[in-house]
Amino acid sequence: MGHSYAVLGAGRQGTAAAYDIARFGEADRVAMVDADDRRVREAVIRVNSLVGLEAVHGVVADVRDDPTMQRILEDVDVFVSAVPYRFNRDLARVAIRSGASMVDLGGNTEIVRDQLRLAPEARDAGITIVPDCGMGPGLNLTMAAYGMELLDKPEHVFLLDGGLPQDPRPPWSYALTFNVEGLTNEYTGSATFIRKGKLVEVPALTEREVVDFPGIGRLEAMVTSGGLSTAPWSFLGTLTSLENKTLRHPGHWAKMVAFKELGLFDVTPIEVDGRAIAPRHVFHALFGPQAGAGHVRDVCAIQARVLGQRGGAPAEVVVTIVDRFDEATQFTAMERLTGWHAAIVAEMIASGSMPTGAHPVELGVPPRPFMREALRRGLAIDARVGRAEEIIA
Repeated sequence: MGHSYAVLGAGRQGTAAAYDIARFGEADRVAMVDADDRRVREAVIRVNSLVGLEAVHGVVADVRDDPTMQRILEDVDVFVSAVPYRFNRDLARVAIRSGASMVDLGGNTEIVRDQLRLAPEARDAGITIVPDCGMGPGLNLTMAAYGMELLDKPEHVFLLDGGLPQDPRPPWSYALTFNVEGLTNEYTGSATFIRKGKLVEVPALTEREVVDFPGIGRLEAMVTSGGLSTAPWSFLGTLTSLENKTLRHPGHWAKMVAFKELGLFDVTPIEVDGRAIAPRHVFHALFGPQAGAGHVRDVCAIQARVLGQRGGAPAEVVVTIVDRFDEATQFTAMERLTGWHAAIVAEMIASGSMPTGAHPVELGVPPRPFMREALRRGLAIDARVGRAEEIIA
């Protein structure tokens, strides 16, 4: 007997998650839930065609309708929330009432904290909640945890990740493969890192560096917010350093810094021609259609560099994934790495591989079993262990 799943949100990453669950999740049934009937039908047809089974069925419903969602989820073992992060706090409570385990794509650390506070209720309900899955945060932290397990004493973790067009074109040298609101959310505020064993706040869009990334070439990296989720607090006292930066093609960051300094990322409305308008909404309306236009053939890159001790000597572990647009399924690399990470975690919960309660992604996902599942899907993972020439003080 297989498992019963639901995917909330029939967009890009939700469709990729449903595909992975239908193909690898030992699923008896997968409900694709969205308020948009046309989007549901298109996602169902696409996934069923790809897997060659009538595994997925559509359900038209609004995730804001708690009673309806509870009725839908009462027959579900595990669901993936691929809707905007602002809905996940309420959906976690619906998960507890319905007895369905939950995985989501996150996007807001404070909401994630609220979900994790529900751990006692989740245990009492016999369910598991793992928020903030996806590419980053999510897969980047699972890779870091894997690298940490390969050392006797991990001390420093440095992460790089980014979704990029394979053929960058001016003026942005970037292709938007997820919601533009998520992008500006990353480009504002600050990131919480561990430096010298203490938590520090580092402003977004600072500390630019040039990176030669294996398999891709010359890129630029800058600090963005939210990529570590709750990991700095989870690893405080264990790690001396924990940092991450986002990768882009050369030239992109200079333009984004200019937009930020101009005020286009601000959410406080300003008066224009007698009307109050939030500058960020103007940026979304202009940048989103341009950066997200056309058929994107992308490449996603993640690297976790872990330094510490192994066998009494300094050692370094480097775990790298480079994934590209898949011609066979037409899934972008961003859809694959984001949707598949959440799907694999959901499938691990369904199989009984994870304890009940609410767990941060960096602690809740078993790294080695996850890596085996990622390899089973053909993801190119390179993991190297060697002596570190220098350990950062």
